[in-house]
Amino acid sequence: MATADITVMGAGIFGLSVGYACARRGARVRVIDPHGVAAGASGGIVGALAPHVPENWNDKKAFQFDSLIMAEQFWAEVSELTGATTGYARSGRLQPLADDRAVELARARAVTAAELWQSKALWQVIPAGDAGWMPPSPTGLVVHDTLSALIHPRRATRALADAIVALGGEIAEGGPQEGQIVWATGWQGLAELGGNGVKGQAALLEYDAAGQPQLFADGLHIIPHGDGTVAIGSTSEREFDDPSRTDAALDDILTRAIAAFPVLRDAPVIARWAGVRPRSRSRAPVLGAHPTRQGEFIANGGFKIGFGMAPKVGMVMADLLLDERDTIPDGFRAYSV
Repeated sequence: MATADITVMGAGIFGLSVGYACARRGARVRVIDPHGVAAGASGGIVGALAPHVPENWNDKKAFQFDSLIMAEQFWAEVSELTGATTGYARSGRLQPLADDRAVELARARAVTAAELWQSKALWQVIPAGDAGWMPPSPTGLVVHDTLSALIHPRRATRALADAIVALGGEIAEGGPQEGQIVWATGWQGLAELGGNGVKGQAALLEYDAAGQPQLFADGLHIIPHGDGTVAIGSTSEREFDDPSRTDAALDDILTRAIAAFPVLRDAPVIARWAGVRPRSRSRAPVLGAHPTRQGEFIANGGFKIGFGMAPKVGMVMADLLLDERDTIPDGFRAYSV
């Protein structure tokens, strides 16, 4: 007799979210990962839950919006169940505007956000002001959105794993694959299907800006965690020799971050991180029936937005696995890997 209704292969953010969503609905869940919880890209240090811009709306942007709106309740329930902090905060985000064209575009997006974001969040152009935690802006204006959030990736994944156990599930380094099987094996699993891995490097600085908005400047995410650290990331490297080694590319990230936000100039670097994120050809998650494993399933391809997508990924996969209800967008199916 099987002891698991659902076996999830992979204990990254997608695998844990699928396992958690199924366990909350009463399924017996086993999550298997020989390397442990969040051993890959989900064990990073940045934790930016940032939306796509509110224009050229499509299924991917709508799915991400829904998931970001779900996130506050999702992570609050995980914390309530486990007593653990996840570092989640819907902190909002500030982005400097470089020139008049950028201001014009940002104001146009404010109009579309009012419609597309359903009055659940704001995208607005505001004066940069004189506050210390404010990116310098050549125009004196910044975008402020209230949809962006942040999370502590390692604490959040650990809490999700603990929540699965609290609901009667199992987190294991090995064991039988029983019941319905979901493959959430990160970039290596996706590469077998034609996707690829993109290396990212990030740094953690000792600087207390807890409770402040995250910043986005010069293509960099600057994330003020609640524990008195600031994360900066990240690179996007399609070619790499060592997936876990940091190098001069991270030094460049730090230089650019300080140029964009000089208040960080004297903040000590307390950690450096590198990892590989799973990227599909479409850059969208890959969900649903597995293309090469008959009768099995896949949840992969979080790339840079895995934590932001995770609450809804868990929900739609649980709908499919437990209720045979398929609400996965066509662009997320495995044939689009």
